[in-house]
Amino acid sequence: MSRSEFTSGSLQLKVPHDGQQRSPSRASLAKFCGFILLVFFIMASYLLSGERKTLLEDLSESTLRDLVRSIGTKVTFRARRVPAVSELLNLDPHMFSVIPPHFLPDVKNPCWYEELHGNVSADPYGSNLFSRLFSQMRVAFKGLSATFRQRLILRNGKLQRLRCLPYFYIIGQPKCGTTDLYERLRLHPDVYLTGPKEPHWWSRKRFGIVNLGDPPLTRFPLDHYLDLFDPVAQRIQHRLLGNSISSDIITGEASASTMWDNCAWHYHHDISREAEPPSLVQDFIHVLQPDARLIAILRDPVERLYSDYLYFGTSNKSALDFHQKVCESLRLFDACLRDAGLRACVYSSALYVAMSVRLQVGLYVVFILDWLSVFSRDQLLVLRLEDHAANVTRSMSRIFHFLQLGPVSEQTERLISKRPASNTRHLSDRDLGPMEPLTRELLRMFYAPFNQKLSAVLQDESFTW
Repeated sequence: MSRSEFTSGSLQLKVPHDGQQRSPSRASLAKFCGFILLVFFIMASYLLSGERKTLLEDLSESTLRDLVRSIGTKVTFRARRVPAVSELLNLDPHMFSVIPPHFLPDVKNPCWYEELHGNVSADPYGSNLFSRLFSQMRVAFKGLSATFRQRLILRNGKLQRLRCLPYFYIIGQPKCGTTDLYERLRLHPDVYLTGPKEPHWWSRKRFGIVNLGDPPLTRFPLDHYLDLFDPVAQRIQHRLLGNSISSDIITGEASASTMWDNCAWHYHHDISREAEPPSLVQDFIHVLQPDARLIAILRDPVERLYSDYLYFGTSNKSALDFHQKVCESLRLFDACLRDAGLRACVYSSALYVAMSVRLQVGLYVVFILDWLSVFSRDQLLVLRLEDHAANVTRSMSRIFHFLQLGPVSEQTERLISKRPASNTRHLSDRDLGPMEPLTRELLRMFYAPFNQKLSAVLQDESFTW
C-alpha cells in the first residue's frame, strides 16, 4: 500500500486539545511497570549468576579483556524487516490524517495548507505543551497568536493555514557536535531555525515521555510539534504572497535522540511477543517525508562515551567511577547478548535503564544500517566531529551542498567559520583528566568490530578511528 493512498480527508481522527488530553492508558503504565520489573530481573539474574563475580567485586584485567572478546564473538549484523505502510498506519492513524501525501510544489521546504476547524478567534497556541517546557516558545507563540488571523487565507471557500515540517533532520549523535552544526547552520540566509533545537518529538514526546526513563505522561500531539515550525511557515507565506513565485527557505531540527532512541517502541507493540522493535522512528519519517535530508555527526565512540558521562553525570565523577560503570555496563551487555540478538539488546529499554553509561549510543553502525533500510544513501550525510573541528569551513560547505543551499557571502562565511564552538566540555569536567588507560583499551576493543563495519558501510576507513 503506497503513501499516496492516504489523503488528508480519508480519516477524520482528532487529537483533543490540552484540556481534553487523555492520561496515559492503564496498559501503557502497566508496560512501563513491566519494564521496571524486567530491569530488576536482568540485574538479579546477573547478580545471582554462578558464572560471574558480583558487580561490586573487581575483576582482573585479563578477565575484563576476555569479557570484551566474548562480546565480540556474539556480534552478528543482520538486516531488519521493514514494516509495511499499512502497519504504520494502524499504529498511528492520526499522523497520516494530518500530513498530506504531497507538499506545495513551489516551496522547497515541505509545507501544505491545512483547513482550519473550530473557533477562529481562539488562541491556537494556548494549549501547546512545548510552551510549558521552553520559554522561547512561549514568547514565539505569543507573537504568532497576535497575527494568527491575519495569516489565514481563503482557498476553495475555506479558511486555511500554512503548515510545515522540517526539510532536514540532524539525527545524532549526542556529544558529537550537533549543537555546533545547528548554530552554524542558522547563519545561512536561507535557513530559518526556530527553537527548541531538540524537541525530541519523534522519539519521545509523541509517546508522552519528557525525560528518558520516566513513565509516559500526556502525549504531545502532532499539531503541537507542527506549531514549532509556524515561524518559518509565516516567513514562507510572506514570500509566496509577495512578489516571489517560490520560496527556498528551509528549516530543520536537531534532536540528537532521533537516530538511536527507540526506547518507547514497547508502547506501540506487544513486548511479550517482540524481541526487538518491529517499527522505528525512521519508518514513520520516511513514509511521511520520503525526500527528507538527514545529517548525522559522529565521533570516536570511546571519547563520546566519556564526554557523555562527564556531561550527564551528576556527582562523584572521576576516572575510576567511569571505569567501574563501563565494566558494569559491559557485563550487562554481554549478559543480554547471551539470550538475545544484537538489535534486541541495542534497542532494549530495560538494558538502557540498567546500564550506568550509554554504551549503545556509540554503536553507530547498527543505527546507520537501520536508517539506510528505508532511506537512500544519498539522503544521509555522515560527518565526523574530528573533521568538522579541524576544518569548519569545509565541513559547513559539505552540509550546504547536501542541503542544496546557495553559496554565502564572504562575510557570512567568516561569521560561520569563526563562530566559537558550541556546547564544549565544562571547565570543572576538564579538571578530572582523561579516562584510565585500561578503560580506554577495553572500550577500543568493544567498539572495534562496530567501527570496522561502519567504515565498510560508508566506504571510509576514517570511521575506524
